Amino acid sequence: MSDARVGLVIEDDQDIRELVRAVLTQAGFDVSVAASGTEGVLAARSLNPDVITLDLGLPDIDGFEVSRQIREFSDAYIVMLTARAEELDTLIGLESGADDYLTKPFRPRELRARIAAMMRRPRTAATDTVEDAPAGERQGDPGTGHYSHNGLDLTYASRSVTVDGQELNLTRTEFELLYALLEAGRTVRTKSDLVRRLRDEDYDVGSYISEADERSVEVHMGNLRKKLGDSPQRPRWLQTVRGVGYRLAPAAR
Repeated sequence: MSDARVGLVIEDDQDIRELVRAVLTQAGFDVSVAASGTEGVLAARSLNPDVITLDLGLPDIDGFEVSRQIREFSDAYIVMLTARAEELDTLIGLESGADDYLTKPFRPRELRARIAAMMRRPRTAATDTVEDAPAGERQGDPGTGHYSHNGLDLTYASRSVTVDGQELNLTRTEFELLYALLEAGRTVRTKSDLVRRLRDEDYDVGSYISEADERSVEVHMGNLRKKLGDSPQRPRWLQTVRGVGYRLAPAAR
């Protein structure tokens, strides 16, 4: 049996479906395809893929609903492929559980680069540098990737998060954003920093960060807040620094 990672292409256009299949195959994935949303959901459940590319305009149910259904049982990376360039469609896609998006027509090289960055995200926590936080603000061990803050516990090795003892079901992108803020403590992480974190790029790399990229971070942070039950006005964990980015909220006294 192959040890390759599993990719799933959900796309009704045969030409695009075969193009994406080729891109994923060249990237080392065992690739399956589905031509409809219903077929795609069933395939995602049976195959347990590592990454899914998802067309927005499917013939039966749209990509938004497919993403929502898949997110009920899978933490696969989802890249939404859409011919719609409107920001609203992009935001709805991210809110429905997608990790990233590309607008058609897209460059195969860019799709492959985005997927490669996603697959590099699970990194060894011990290699990351952690800024020191004031005493009592945050308890964490960078060697084990475990952090506790205001009733929230995160363990990187098991990729688990609990709040007041209740386990949360986060997407991989939401988990990475939360981990980045716990690492930084009260140090502000800009939206551009967080975009690069999700792309697994060095912070000093001068890659282009668009407004849409930063807006996608805002959407993912909004989804994370909802799952945590956090209040933007009186944050327990995620504090917005207007015009800049995010940081960890102060420890409860």
